[in-house]
Amino acid sequence: MKVVIIGAGVAGLAIGWRLAQQRVETIVLERAQPGRGATWASAGMLAAPGSRVNKTDGEALLANRGAKLWPGFAAEIEEKSGRKIGYAANGSLVVARTESEEHELERLAKLNAGELLGFDAAREIEPRIASDTRTALWNPQQAKVDNRSLGRALAAAFVRAGGHLQLNEAAVRFEFQGDRMTGVRTPFALHIADAYVIAAGAWSARIEGLPAEAVAPVVPVKGEMLALRAPLDQALPGPSIGGGNIYLVSQREQLLIGATVERVGFDSRLSEKAYKWLLEEAVALLPCLSDWEVVEHWAGLRPGSPDDLPIVGACVPRLFVASGQYRNGILYAPAIAETITGMIMGEEVPKYFSAFDPRRFSTDAAYKTEHLE
Repeated sequence: MKVVIIGAGVAGLAIGWRLAQQRVETIVLERAQPGRGATWASAGMLAAPGSRVNKTDGEALLANRGAKLWPGFAAEIEEKSGRKIGYAANGSLVVARTESEEHELERLAKLNAGELLGFDAAREIEPRIASDTRTALWNPQQAKVDNRSLGRALAAAFVRAGGHLQLNEAAVRFEFQGDRMTGVRTPFALHIADAYVIAAGAWSARIEGLPAEAVAPVVPVKGEMLALRAPLDQALPGPSIGGGNIYLVSQREQLLIGATVERVGFDSRLSEKAYKWLLEEAVALLPCLSDWEVVEHWAGLRPGSPDDLPIVGACVPRLFVASGQYRNGILYAPAIAETITGMIMGEEVPKYFSAFDPRRFSTDAAYKTEHLE
């Protein structure tokens, strides 16, 4: 069997790695460099199970599966690639500074999303939180991974397993003879395989040649972030800190602040407005950050979908999609790799993945009847 995967982000590389481990001839086509899209631009947070109580049933199950797989997944990546990826269970502290935020944390605590703490107890975990903090929610299950190291390590593990990584080679068009897919064309070659996977992140809907009903409606969602450097006399926070509309997570000896959310197409230009907003929100959580140095400002494009749920599964015979992960692509990666690999190999997969079926956006009445039954 031969499989061609389009996209070398965390999803495409994880799927390719799992297939290569099963001795499937696997090629990953990447328009640029591995792990340099949404994977590189993210913060590498792996949300704890309790933080997902507002999600749909299917998405909660996917997130829980991803969180369960990550410790072993991380250890295996490091072993097979020979590279460290900085996986750690660092916990999360979400603070409430307004009455409405306090009520929300109280609601989450009743749903076992974490332990509700008073101001003094919260300051024992992070002494620098703002003095107007009313309460906080502590979840020790939160984890993180160095997202920029992850892309490089997954690429190395994939190649070491026998996979073929084709860089700077964009998939531009699927070719058909009648209703039969005959391959995917790049500027350099026509790649013919037994199965194909679209895992091209925000660009997943940009490949030509598919019937309109088979195009996964993936849309780019822009996110801007900042990185701060601590003064010599201050340490980075251990746990991830959340509050208001932002989060803070320590990575690569810097403190990352994220993230904005904008649906502005493929515009990834940086804005002064986002810079100021992120910094102001961060200082409101940890006032000491007003003295820290901003060392990086960047933007990335997440793969979104019309209903904000992942798009995972078959869209036409022999063509699978693994996209639309929005803000949780890294968290979902081991579970999606496990499932797409199973689909390609003809294995039974979890029923909850029907919630992510690419055909759910179809106007095909026959599909909708079959799907609802």
